[in-house]
Amino acid sequence: MKKSIFIGITGGSGSGKTTVVNKIKSEIPSKSMTVIEQDSYYKDQSHLS
Repeated sequence: MKKSIFIGITGGSGSGKTTVVNKIKSEIPSKSMTVIEQDSYYKDQSHLS
């Protein structure tokens, strides 16, 4: 059985998280990894403005 590795990247806005993820993605075959972006989970809050 293959061993799984979980990598979590955190930081403030504009701190370089996407740059780091893109570098990791360029070094690892795309079939071997999944990227879950937290921005994809933001709920629509347009009713608040």
